[in-house]
Amino acid sequence: MHMEFEDYITDLPQSIIEIILTKLPLREAVRTSILSSKWRYKWATLTHLEFDDKCVSGTHDRSLAETNLVKFITRFLFLHDGPINRFSLSTAYLQSSPDVDQWLLFLSRKDVKELLLELGEGEWFRAPSCLFSCKKLIRLELVRCELDPPLSFKGFPYLKHLNLQQVLIAPEAVENFISGCTLLESLTLSYFDSLELTIRAPNLKFLILEGEFKDICLENTPKLVAISVAMYMTDDIAEHFGQSSSCNFDKFLGGVPSLQRLIGHIYFTKYMSIGNTFGKTEMTYKQLKVIELYQVSFEDMKEIMVVLRLILNAPNLQELQISGSSNSTSATEARDLDFWENEWPFECRFERLKMVKMTDMSGVPHEMGFIELLLGSSPVLETMSITPSVYMTEGRTRFLIQLLRFRRASSGAEIIFLQDQV
Repeated sequence: MHMEFEDYITDLPQSIIEIILTKLPLREAVRTSILSSKWRYKWATLTHLEFDDKCVSGTHDRSLAETNLVKFITRFLFLHDGPINRFSLSTAYLQSSPDVDQWLLFLSRKDVKELLLELGEGEWFRAPSCLFSCKKLIRLELVRCELDPPLSFKGFPYLKHLNLQQVLIAPEAVENFISGCTLLESLTLSYFDSLELTIRAPNLKFLILEGEFKDICLENTPKLVAISVAMYMTDDIAEHFGQSSSCNFDKFLGGVPSLQRLIGHIYFTKYMSIGNTFGKTEMTYKQLKVIELYQVSFEDMKEIMVVLRLILNAPNLQELQISGSSNSTSATEARDLDFWENEWPFECRFERLKMVKMTDMSGVPHEMGFIELLLGSSPVLETMSITPSVYMTEGRTRFLIQLLRFRRASSGAEIIFLQDQV
């Protein structure tokens, strides 16, 4: 009896073949050529290319792995047919290499739209000038490289997403780079050293900054909705902070009327306190709903004033998270301990504040005054969770009793006291 074998793989519709190929690692996608003549070189039309160390078989010989990876990528690009919308290379094997330069030259002629490069540690990759010829770029992510834009470079006209991590670039060059990308919507700058930065980006919506920043000025960013900042402190930057007289609060948050979420990590409130004047500000953050501030020193009245200025000018604030970094002894001996009872100058209510989370609390006077203010001025508050500092080994029961005695503007407000930090 004759039975016909049905070749389901060969008979798959073209659209299904394309979907299958996009789900496979590139190494496996190339191997599909052996399935049938219909599948042969179908991988060569893929528009999203993700190269990594898995593209070469496992070997303990680093030099051999590097050679094989270069051969694989070079041959892949040589046989590629059609547009390339996304090119991603993440590898520990390659560093600065003429082969990478050639790949970028090839991509610049393919009108690549998304380019992501993360090469191995060691000698940093110096981006060739052809990178700046990729005029159709929408997304650019670079890790551990040197950038030296040519004088003729005026920006990427279509770029919307820029992520630079551990990138060596002159301060004035990075400012011109950003301002030249007028459609930029998201910007991440990580691990920059001693950078004084002015950002002009009229369409910017999302900003992430991490590094040793001496100064940050947001000059033309009216559409910013989310900011996350982590600042590292060095002796040089601490000295710069000490000599500064301008108001960092106004320079950084004076022109972001659309802000919805603010996350300030280590040293952020310290930086913002320089030159800060307490009270109502011209800028009201009507859309700001979430504030997260980490390692706030409640022994420093200037930092407390930054926190108060923020929440006073965010009438629609819904979530507030704060972690402390107070030294119990110095915070107890801090000045202005009567501020909350005698000198608090405003009748304020946080009409929409529903959730407060405070961690690393030490139960010192300024912390308690701040907590009492929130509880007594938040009529729709649902939960306030408080986690004491791991260094607070004594007085936790007294801390809790004092919390429970505070007046609550919201009859439904629940205080959650977490003994162990999660």
